[in-house]
Amino acid sequence: MTNCQETLLPSASNTSATTMKSDSEKTSAEIHFPYLPHTEADRLAMLAEIGVSSFEELIKHVPANIRAKPLSLPPTMSELELVNAITKLAKKNKPASAQSCFIGGGSYRRFVPAIVSAVVSRSEFATSYTPYQAEVSQGNLQAIYEFQTAICLLTNMDVANASMYDGPTACAEAVLMASRLTDKQKIVISDALNPEYYAVVSTYVKSCGLQLEIRSSSQGKTDVSAIDSETAAVVVQYPNYFGTIENLKSIEKTVHNAGALLIIVSDPIALGYISPPGDFAADIVVGDAQPCGNWLSFGGPSAGFMACRKEYVRQLPGRLSGMTVDSEGRRAYTLTLQAREQHIRRSKATSNICTNQALNALTMLVYLSALGPQGLKAIAYASMQKAHYLAAELTKIPDVKLAFESPFFSEFAIVTAKPAKEVLKLLEAKNILGGLDLSNSKLDNGILIATTEMNTKEEMDNYVTVLKDLLAK
Repeated sequence: MTNCQETLLPSASNTSATTMKSDSEKTSAEIHFPYLPHTEADRLAMLAEIGVSSFEELIKHVPANIRAKPLSLPPTMSELELVNAITKLAKKNKPASAQSCFIGGGSYRRFVPAIVSAVVSRSEFATSYTPYQAEVSQGNLQAIYEFQTAICLLTNMDVANASMYDGPTACAEAVLMASRLTDKQKIVISDALNPEYYAVVSTYVKSCGLQLEIRSSSQGKTDVSAIDSETAAVVVQYPNYFGTIENLKSIEKTVHNAGALLIIVSDPIALGYISPPGDFAADIVVGDAQPCGNWLSFGGPSAGFMACRKEYVRQLPGRLSGMTVDSEGRRAYTLTLQAREQHIRRSKATSNICTNQALNALTMLVYLSALGPQGLKAIAYASMQKAHYLAAELTKIPDVKLAFESPFFSEFAIVTAKPAKEVLKLLEAKNILGGLDLSNSKLDNGILIATTEMNTKEEMDNYVTVLKDLLAK
């Protein structure tokens, strides 16, 4: 009987050690390139056309000391061997789905309905690119238009763009947009803003010569008093990084009295239940699409959303899809108000680097469409109820207390008697991802805990039992 492994699935591992060569030792004629379209005869013909017999002869004039060094790669494998190797490697990962997950801070483990992957995996969406040719991109343009509509409905704002890289870059672009609109240089940011948003905004602001001022929070709420007339914009998060709900009514009045713009960073799931930023006269609203149908996926990819008041639309960066009629009076979609540097002169562009994450934005659209307003409200309410239940149970432990007394939504901060890093490590050993260490946010022994519809009562009760036992020891 023939050896199927050797006959059907040849690999370097089946080659005699005395005859095996690494790819770096082979000549170009000895290397097989199974995924390239040119045959060896094609390559030899091209070489002959320019008067050389081999690739080595083609590059012989290049000094050896500046040539790229051979890659240190393992022996080649068959497809089956490669799948087995990667599967074995993947088993070293311990995904959030295999543990009790209470980590939030901007990325959340939420349920993704089957319809989401069924739609976004269709080839006409998964492989599409920029819809520069409107006449052949009507489906993609309509999807973008509907996404923009969904964002406006969610935030109660007038106009939205086709999405951006992610929430932090959307926030940074909003800051630059506010500076252009007000012709002012000072940006005020709450210290209750997500650190990742702060890091990106800080980089943008410094590179553009703007001033950055940090306002402290008290009891988890931002103090924006004494904003001066030189301020271009104030950035607050709602709910903020610590999970508490900012008093936007009071903040809006202070900000606008100073002649500044109000930029709100929002959680899209929370907006299914709490009043949207547009109800508080926000000028620009940004956020991240990750909670809406976009899997955790080890940190990405995602999409950012951005909406504003209609009078600011010509300063809104990124792509915008508009609805019109064609020459025959039929409904049609097209890119409009094109202010990206790929469309107009670079010096006139609102942004030189922003782009949209069309597939991830579509994912958010399908998710929101599948849930509808009532479904989104139900998920938001369940997340909030679970957070309040868990907070009440955890604070029954003698060595645990809430970090702030302010109202919160689906995330909250606790303070324990032991260092947060140590507590979280012990919880992880018990198969519980207990939250985020807030030590870098100047909250010693603080832990940020998030709940979603995915957290069961049994998981939450187990969290309380395990933490109580750990602190008692």
